[in-house]
Amino acid sequence: MELTELRAAIDEVDDELLALLRRRAEISRRVGAFKKGEGGPVFRPEREHAVLDRLLRLNHESSGEPLPDDHIARIWREIFSSSRALQQPLRVAFLGPEGTFSHMAALDCLGHGISAAPHENFDAVFRAVAGGSCDLGLVPLENSLHGSIGQSFDLFSEYGVHIVGEHYSRIQLCLMSKEGSLDGVQKIYSHPQPFGQSRGWLRAHLSSAALVPEESTAAAAIRVKNESGAAAIGHPGLAAMLGLNVLAESLEDSSSNWTRFAVIAPGREVHSPQGRPDTTLKTSLLFTVAHRPGTLAAVLDLLAEAGINMSKLESRPMRGSAWEYVFFMDTGSDLLRPEHAETLERLRGRCQSLRVLGVYPHETPRL
Repeated sequence: MELTELRAAIDEVDDELLALLRRRAEISRRVGAFKKGEGGPVFRPEREHAVLDRLLRLNHESSGEPLPDDHIARIWREIFSSSRALQQPLRVAFLGPEGTFSHMAALDCLGHGISAAPHENFDAVFRAVAGGSCDLGLVPLENSLHGSIGQSFDLFSEYGVHIVGEHYSRIQLCLMSKEGSLDGVQKIYSHPQPFGQSRGWLRAHLSSAALVPEESTAAAAIRVKNESGAAAIGHPGLAAMLGLNVLAESLEDSSSNWTRFAVIAPGREVHSPQGRPDTTLKTSLLFTVAHRPGTLAAVLDLLAEAGINMSKLESRPMRGSAWEYVFFMDTGSDLLRPEHAETLERLRGRCQSLRVLGVYPHETPRL
């Protein structure tokens, strides 16, 4: 076939794709009407996981060369995002300003169909979600290199929110500038953390450049947009957002730098997701135990007896009570299912207080 014929064939397929997407959108609007009538949530991560898992399986089972899994995941993430926006526009809170790693993680997790709502600190993010001015929030819980973000765990005790999903985002750093090459860079702006994460690259390539800390990577990039001889370190998507040149990529000293985010929604009431029974789910708990020997061990022993795997345990100081602690725990199962009812009841008996923070699909980082 000639090139013009191949392009005509692609145009024909594009026409078919558009017609199918419009048909899907119409069905999605009808689904949204059902959800509105029943009062159900627009964001259903367990349903989206099930759809994506089925498509990835079909992709590999079908004849011919399969598409890369990551390509399918990204395409359908935007399809899901568009569908949600057609059903009900979702306002999503995150640590701002726009262009931060939290903002990019929100787009990667929930797609570009969201209505972005940047906030000045984590407290404001939780307050916006708990108060209902935002439908969802995205907050970091832990980093693979630097550990837990304690403030996020503390705020679960203060606000009426629950976890409905999680997202893993790999920290990728680039050097952006209005300059055309590294030769013109004399000063570099960024948040202090990216400076630490790219120390080796900076020492090897721009050891004489002055490093100037900013309150965020987004603020750094905005500053260099109009400053000669300056560059900023931040997410590659930030460079595209501001029209800056990417002078170098993969600045991070470690490729295993990941941040785990939690998707939070208003209210404390938690239900088992209505997904496929083989969907791997995670339950997050917040609990306290009496301050005496063996109380925490009794909780862990009970989980072991029930065959429930604990994947995370974090202790945080209890505000207003010196040397008392609140524990955050992740378990690798849905503790709200009927078969775990007795275990959950026994857990309540061994804790001074226990709150189920969320039951949601377990996500695996795309290494």
